[in-house]
Amino acid sequence: MVKIAVDTLGGDYAPEEIVEGALQAAEMHGIASILTGDEAKLKALVANRPGADLLEIVHAPEMIGMGESPVEAVRHKKNSSLTVAARLVKDGQAKALVSAGSTGATLAASLFVIGRIKGVERPAITSLMPTLRGAALIADVGANVDCRPSHLVQFAKMASVYAQHVLQIHRPKVGLLNVGEEPGKGNALVKEVYEQLAQGDLNFVGNIEGRDIPRGHADVVICDGFVGNVVLKFAEGLAGALFDMMKEEFTSTLSASLGAVMLKPSFRRIKKRMDYTEYGGAPLLGVNGVVIVAHGSSNAKAIRNAIRVARDAVENNMVATIAEMMVPK
Repeated sequence: MVKIAVDTLGGDYAPEEIVEGALQAAEMHGIASILTGDEAKLKALVANRPGADLLEIVHAPEMIGMGESPVEAVRHKKNSSLTVAARLVKDGQAKALVSAGSTGATLAASLFVIGRIKGVERPAITSLMPTLRGAALIADVGANVDCRPSHLVQFAKMASVYAQHVLQIHRPKVGLLNVGEEPGKGNALVKEVYEQLAQGDLNFVGNIEGRDIPRGHADVVICDGFVGNVVLKFAEGLAGALFDMMKEEFTSTLSASLGAVMLKPSFRRIKKRMDYTEYGGAPLLGVNGVVIVAHGSSNAKAIRNAIRVARDAVENNMVATIAEMMVPK
């Protein structure tokens, strides 16, 4: 049985929502998890709950805070819930790791404890962004702010594997984020990456612009971590602002309020399409184990889906497939 190591002390609503998500994943999907955190508190949270028989608890009393130096925290807090969860993956007791804690610390623990896939130069943090056609996987969104062309080419290969084998997208379309669609646009980095991707065997659709992402012109969007993080944070802020503006307008007058009542089902469906909890989390690509990074404000539903995504990645042999692609031909 596939077991998922779950860091219960990471995230804004830890450990209650994290544990609730693991219980839901056990009850609804039959997924076994190993919870790392304060043993006494975890036992109290799972006692007599449906799904508890599929959960194990490993005592890990230390927590890595969002404001701590990721590298220093991982090195010095050997008994942190995150570090212990990573060791469970390294030792083969768990097949994947899920954490809603510090992304930097999750990256550090993955690198120092689990290690990289042979041939991978830089792991990539990814994010799923809702589009008119489903979702686009963006890589990288913050792990690597300074990149060489070979890094971005590897990001494209790894993200394509995830999109095809886990997201079930046949021949995912790969787009290179640029300041224009025409070949020859952009800086030296993206020009070189364009040439290499154009000569490769991925389903490369060429350059795409920022406005093309939400329209779903590509299933996989490739960029360096500096650009990717700016895109991600802008999109999050824009979505929140738009919903706030609509709420303000629809409550401004009686007629607007009446119209909002009629449109409420449509708005609810739109909100669901934009809801990150539906996706659960996104993979850290390039490490020698499945690592799913969940949003810091993840609730139980998000954690449940993150655990499900982790299970799917394991069962679809994501790591082995990426490792095979990294072997020079």
